[in-house]
Amino acid sequence: MDLLSTRIDLDAIAHNTRLIKERVGNARLMAVVKADAYGHGSVEVASIMSANGADAFGVATLAEAVALRESGVDKPILAWIWSPEQDVTDALAMNIELGVPSLAHARALVEAAIPAKVCVKVETGLHRSGVDEAQWDEIFSLLRDTQHLTVTGVFSHLACADDPSSPVTDRQAAVFERAIARARDLGLEVPINHLCNSPGTLTRPDLHHDQVRVGIALYGLEPVAGRTHGLQPAMTWRGKVIVVKPIEAGEGTSYGLTWNTDVPGQLAVVPCGYADGLPRSFQDHLKVGIGGKLYPQVGRVCMDQIVVWLGDNEFAVAPDDEAIIFGTGGMSATELAEAAGTINYEIVCRPTGRTTRSYEGGVEL
Repeated sequence: MDLLSTRIDLDAIAHNTRLIKERVGNARLMAVVKADAYGHGSVEVASIMSANGADAFGVATLAEAVALRESGVDKPILAWIWSPEQDVTDALAMNIELGVPSLAHARALVEAAIPAKVCVKVETGLHRSGVDEAQWDEIFSLLRDTQHLTVTGVFSHLACADDPSSPVTDRQAAVFERAIARARDLGLEVPINHLCNSPGTLTRPDLHHDQVRVGIALYGLEPVAGRTHGLQPAMTWRGKVIVVKPIEAGEGTSYGLTWNTDVPGQLAVVPCGYADGLPRSFQDHLKVGIGGKLYPQVGRVCMDQIVVWLGDNEFAVAPDDEAIIFGTGGMSATELAEAAGTINYEIVCRPTGRTTRSYEGGVEL
């Protein structure tokens, strides 16, 4: 085992994909693999998702889309973050669909005069990127009258779907319905429309439309606090214990000696720090799993290392033991997120720097 690595359970990815696909019925399942599949490895997981029910893939950038296509993915790919000034020639030559979040993006594609499939992102209440309702007529008419562009549909993003009690979702859904109707009134077919993210997919089947866009749930993390949907987490972040050493009562550890012990005991050092994606702000929130027991991380998180308090080391933790930062054998990503005041999406995107990645399993149907 490397000093620091993430282990990705491809069987869990397969299970989650099949589970979501079964829930959405006749709607298409777009698997979101942006940000290197939320840190799980887009190329590796895309093949498993494709074999277990994914109908299409969603990414943020053109570079992500091109890399996915070059890896052998032959299903539809949508990329939704790009600049009107970018050269889209290579992406379009690979039959990559582009999200159109503004009139400027639409005009750039009109001027490029390259055949393309596009999906219009409409503003429904998130107030991020998306075409405002006042501009719907102009953009729908422009795209309708441009022969080299094929409009596959409209899409938007839910702001509060992780809170099923929020009235915002219904308001957004009503605006989205208006966008579909207006596009069709103006002569566009818009056959594949999608609004639901992971929490929307799991809690609002009435909003599935023609396609859902699912990200975090495919990686086995629950997107709705307090709910359980049978998902299996796929990532474990693990390191090795490299040092076990004594500490006396009244002594402290790590920079600034911000933690001190009142009793003698032992410390373990694990080679993971903020250069590897573990923030300094996680100090005192993390419990490291070693041998099936949870031990508190103490003192400053350093660039390359953390220190773990073993107490009297009753269970004989020793160098070369596996140390779980989160995942199987330690805190879950959700538990760590809650302790650190963030969300599990961020936790699985954290392992970077010198963290390597390995895979196990890989069920394909």
